[in-house]
Amino acid sequence: MDRHRARGRRARPSRRTPILYTLVASAVLVGGTAAGTVYVKAQAHDGPGLVSSSSASSSAASASSSTSPAVSEEASVEPVAEPSVDWDALLAEAMKDVTVADTAKLSVAVLDTDSGESATYGDSAFDTASIVKVDILATLLLQAQDADRHLTAQEKTYATAMIENSDNTSASALWRIIGKAKGLDAANKRFGLTDTAGGNDMLWGLTQTTAADQLTLLQQVFGDDSKLSESSQTYLQGLMGEIEIDQQWGVSAAADGSKWALKNGWLARSTTGLWDINSIGRVTVDGHDYLVATLSNGNSTQAKGISLVEAAAKAAVAAFADSQA
Repeated sequence: MDRHRARGRRARPSRRTPILYTLVASAVLVGGTAAGTVYVKAQAHDGPGLVSSSSASSSAASASSSTSPAVSEEASVEPVAEPSVDWDALLAEAMKDVTVADTAKLSVAVLDTDSGESATYGDSAFDTASIVKVDILATLLLQAQDADRHLTAQEKTYATAMIENSDNTSASALWRIIGKAKGLDAANKRFGLTDTAGGNDMLWGLTQTTAADQLTLLQQVFGDDSKLSESSQTYLQGLMGEIEIDQQWGVSAAADGSKWALKNGWLARSTTGLWDINSIGRVTVDGHDYLVATLSNGNSTQAKGISLVEAAAKAAVAAFADSQA
């Protein structure tokens, strides 16, 4: 940091009485920025009040008042910014510890809801499999809001089975109600998803998406700045927190307890015999909430795919938690 100097004219001392002249510099915080930039005002003050001798004090005060003006000067200071973190690089480094089979591909996105910091690893498109069911319900809720109506009893029955049990028949029924891919794509445009395209006709499980887009969708479900109403968010969050026991895997592995809400997707591709395994949701670690999306394909078995997305979710969340500890 630059040195600061406060300058002023000295009063000419009396020949009989030496003058004790004290210059006190103080740094006063006058401004700051969210990024940590600080500006400082340097002030210099005459110091008669600090002289212990009463006669010297009187003489100094007399000389100062006659010839020495008070010194007050604002000094320019180089802004000091807090060091920034390359979160994408941090996440990429964390993924080096995750073993990915030669046939498999992985992409991860994570966001710390407290700080707003996020990162993405990989930008390839993946089949959604059943994670698209969150998108289907979000679309239905948005359409219902637009029509100023509540979901019907039948729609709620479908929604519960689709999210909590991953029921495909219910998903197909709601896919038709929202207008299939056309309805999904229209809602996603408003949600801010830019690289997601609904599957052809009734092939909702082959909707294409990216980890970054799934993170955007999760922000619509759990975030403050959402196109969904608070009641719609609460409804969808509640279903994602009641996943049946045998489907409680995936991003929940990164949580430090039972505080999670998720939706998983799994699909064996008939053309290759390899598995798409995906998991999206919110997890809580040490009181902090993280949104996490893990997408993978080319897994030789479902079990290996589950292990992969769980390892990726744990590594991603740990990297963020450790960096902000």
